[in-house]
Amino acid sequence: MTATQHEPRAGTAPAARTGANTGDGDSVTLARPRFLGRRDRSRTLSLSVRFAVPLALLATWQVASSVGWLDPEILASPGSVVAAAEELWESGQLTDFLAASGRRAAIGVTLGVAVGLVLGVLSGISALGEELIDPTMQMYRAVPFLALVPLLLSWFGVGEGFKIILIAVSAVAPMYAYTYLGVRGVDRLVIEAARGYGLSGVRLVAQVIMPSALPNILMALRICLSVSLTGLIAAEQIGTTTGIGYLVSLSQQYFRNDYMVLCIVLYAAIGVLIDLAIRIVERLAMPWRSGVAAR
Repeated sequence: MTATQHEPRAGTAPAARTGANTGDGDSVTLARPRFLGRRDRSRTLSLSVRFAVPLALLATWQVASSVGWLDPEILASPGSVVAAAEELWESGQLTDFLAASGRRAAIGVTLGVAVGLVLGVLSGISALGEELIDPTMQMYRAVPFLALVPLLLSWFGVGEGFKIILIAVSAVAPMYAYTYLGVRGVDRLVIEAARGYGLSGVRLVAQVIMPSALPNILMALRICLSVSLTGLIAAEQIGTTTGIGYLVSLSQQYFRNDYMVLCIVLYAAIGVLIDLAIRIVERLAMPWRSGVAAR
């Protein structure tokens, strides 16, 4: 090896040859770097992949029902479920049930999210708040919210108040936990920099801490909305004559397997709509996250 040639250092890739002069008589080229940005996927391809598995399951369900592999008494066929939906739609019950469940869920989730958000922020930004709030909330999280149903019934009866409070109770714990972790995870240097610019108190929380904790808060909202469906089902099976949970009770009472499967489909559709809505909020509120991961 001549004096003008050098071993490449460990951890570095040797340069590719080009026609550029290095000054010692050799010419090298630099290899074109790999694309480091984000490659946009075709929207049509993305939607096709997303719906591939659900459509495959639906097709398998339809085929198994058509050839007699599935007993209708065990699992109703897709055609029977569609017929049940048409029956309820024509009678007006389907829209009434959806409206009643949506109203209860909206009020209950709003109350639960608000309480959990406030407690999570107070516990996360203050040592005193953490000492006062976090131990109680950790004990509260350990108690399944369905175990509180008898107590809530004795306090609020079987009216709308009980149903809304039960849904709110189901949403408080996940909202608190994720908000607390998000606030505690905010970089202290960012907070100190904001204080250096004169931000403090409510302005510091609203303009620095909450935006930084937004990914955790949106994840908490997604989980709250999913968990609240369980609370909604439990609430609507006690002392009510409207709602999707009441339709579940009717399907059990009259042995309507098609109604039961229809309720499951409705809950699944609501879950998909919830996830889609939160994805849209994430895209609008945090546009930079779309390019974070290599995809």
